This record gives sequence, structure tokens and C-alpha cells, in this order.
Amino acid sequence: MRLFHRPLRNLLGSPGRLTIALAMLLGLGWLSSGDSTAWAAQPLRLKLTVKAGQFDRQDTPVSVPVTVPADLSKVTSATLVDEQGNKLPGQLTAPSLLEQRGDDGQGGTARTLHFILPRLKAGQQTTLLVTIPGEAAETATRWNHAEKQYAELLAGERPVLRYMCAPLDPKNREQTYKVFHHLYDPTGQQLVTKGSGGRFTHHRGLFYGFNRVSYGDGKHNVDVWHCSRDAYQSHDGFLAEEAGPVLGRHLLAIGWHGDQGKTFAEEARELTAYLVPQGQLIEFASRLQTKVGPIKLDGDPQHAGFHFRAANEVADSTAKQTYYLRPDGKGALGATRNWSAGSRDPKTVNLPWNAMSFVLGGQRYTAVYLDHPANPKEARYSERDYGRFGSYFEYTVEENRPLEVKYRVVLRQGELTVEEAQQLHTDFVHPVEVEVAQQ
Repeated sequence: MRLFHRPLRNLLGSPGRLTIALAMLLGLGWLSSGDSTAWAAQPLRLKLTVKAGQFDRQDTPVSVPVTVPADLSKVTSATLVDEQGNKLPGQLTAPSLLEQRGDDGQGGTARTLHFILPRLKAGQQTTLLVTIPGEAAETATRWNHAEKQYAELLAGERPVLRYMCAPLDPKNREQTYKVFHHLYDPTGQQLVTKGSGGRFTHHRGLFYGFNRVSYGDGKHNVDVWHCSRDAYQSHDGFLAEEAGPVLGRHLLAIGWHGDQGKTFAEEARELTAYLVPQGQLIEFASRLQTKVGPIKLDGDPQHAGFHFRAANEVADSTAKQTYYLRPDGKGALGATRNWSAGSRDPKTVNLPWNAMSFVLGGQRYTAVYLDHPANPKEARYSERDYGRFGSYFEYTVEENRPLEVKYRVVLRQGELTVEEAQQLHTDFVHPVEVEVAQQ
């Protein structure tokens, strides 16, 4: 901007000069279809061949590794055109937390192209033409920050996700001893998840932790689920934020604190919300690294691992209307299954997915919990009619062996079938195949 300031001021003295100035700016490629970059380089054009594989696809998030020239490295927008001429919004981001990928070493920048595939039948393929930068989209995500309180993701004006990140306050410890994410209903009208207080204050929203943690050759035993004694989780910073027409994402630095409040592990936690046509689709990824040597993570199905907790109204008023949908079918109202060391029920371990249907504010919702097969196993599941469910595992974090996990949570209004939940699992663990060619 500073480069053009003086010439622009001189050129804008007359309508004729204004026309010349605009022509110069357009000829130089200034203003880049809504991207934040001041310069627009030569557009990059790609051809994608998308193959459904052996599964039907519908409203499927697709992520494609691409390499872009350095002068397009800050561009976030893309436009995709299908074989019928229909346009789809695309979004470019940095590689996700668990992607093992860097730049090509030849001046190209590693990026990931995201879009939502509307529909593709099993065994079929389709071609999409991509232009980077792309056109501005009608709806896009953005982040709104309330300093030292929360960060909220919005799609247009509709709230989607809220990260609760107030620093630990000794005078208000129960409300501030852990970080977690709230989830809004698909309309953005109400939170469907629980915060502090209510039945079991330690259960909150989308949360990750373990109640039996030991390190220092067993000298230290801490609980970062209930956050008893000195234990707590802290928000240590925002490492990255992304927003656009396909997804909103942030990467967080989180400290795990034990005896005397000292940090024994550091976590990078990434939350991604995809703008799918129906409901909410949230992806949770985490990498936990030790600061004190080997750390043994253990617990029980009710107080360890990654869990979803519905708003406290479910516990207070509608628990007996809760039911679980599992790969083997729909359960009875109020009926739950829980892993225990004594029973070793095979229906409570290593589920590909589990779903809880609950009533909140007079509306029935279904939350689907998707466990990636690459996560540590044995995964031991817990269900409660008051609105909490999830799973945990045992793991030892070592210096050269961090703990990496990835889950998805899908929330929809109404009920789902086994087939619909299985489709969500398929999209998560068997992504479409995409071939990329430069045009």
C-alpha cells in the first residue's frame, strides 16, 4: 500500500486519471478476490479427479495436499467447478496438526485444499477444476475473541464453537481449572454442551484428560480430569487460526500441570469445524509431549480420554429420554453400556463409532462420536443417560513417543439411523481418493 500511496494521490485528480489508476491496479493484479494479500499473482489452476471408492459419498469433507508457488502462499480462497458447471467454494490452509508434510524445497509451499463434496456414488469419479485464488464466498467463518475468557467461531453471524480459556484463578478455581470447547446447536441458538457446575462439574463440553496420571517413577500421581489438588490444564497460547468458507480451525498450546502446579506435559490441540450442509461436524486432534520423562496415562471409562457432555438440562430433566445408537442397533430409552475390567464386554471396546440421542430445549439431537482406528487401543467406552459419553485408553508418553489422537463429533437435529452413522465413520477413516494435476 505504501508503494502506491503517492502515485495514487496524484492520479486521482480527474476522472480520466482515476480510470488509468484502476486499470494500472487491475493490470498489476492488485485486489485478490477477497484474500488478505495486497498482490495477486498469476492464478494457479488445478484439475482434481475425485474417486468415491467403494462407498457412497454425501456432503463429505475432502482435504487435498497441494503445493502452491511462494507468491500464493498466503492465499486462502479457491473456486472449484464441477462437470456440470456448478461452483463449489474451496479453502486453503496450512497442513493440519497431524499431517507429516513440509514445503517441497524448491520454492513451493505446502498447503491443504478443502472442500465439501456434495454427492458421489460408489465406484464413480468426477472431475473438478480449481482456480486459486478463488471467488469470495457468501458465507465464511471468522473468530471472535473475548480476551482471557473465550474464543468463538462464527459462520457468518451464527456461532458454532466456543473455546473456554480463562486463566486459572485460585479464588474461582472450579470454573477455571480446565480448558474445553462448547458446541452450539446447528442453528446457533443455544449451547448443547455443559460448562462448570451442575451434575458433575468436572464434565464439560468437548474435553480431553486423564484421571490417573503418573510420572517420576511413580513419585507423582495427578488427576487432570477432576483437577484435584494442584492439577489443572492451562491455555498457553493460540498457535494458529484459520477461517474461510469451508472450515474454521485453531491450534492451541495447552499446559498439563501436576504437583505444585508444575508443567509435566505440553499439548498442541487442534479443533476444526467444517461447514457441512446439515448439522455440525467437528474434528479434534491432539499431540501430547512429555516434559518430565515417561508419563503413564490411565483412568476409567467415566473420567479419562475424550468425551462429550450434553448441557445440564439433560441431567436435570430429560435423561430418561436419552438413548444410544450403536453399530449393533438402537438401544432402549435410558439404557447404557459401560466397560468394566470384570465384564470385558466386547460391545464396550474399540467401537468404530457411538451415538447419543438426547432432548434439550424440547428438541431431540443426536451426537455421533467417531474414533479413528489409528488412535491407541484398547478403547474402553462409557455411556450415561444424563448426557456424557466417550472412551479412554492406556498409554505411556515418552520423549520420542508423543501421544497423537484424532476424533470427530457430528451433531444433528433429530435422529439418525445406523446406516447414516456408519456413513460418517466411512468418510472419516476411508477418505475419497483425489488425483491432482496442474492445468
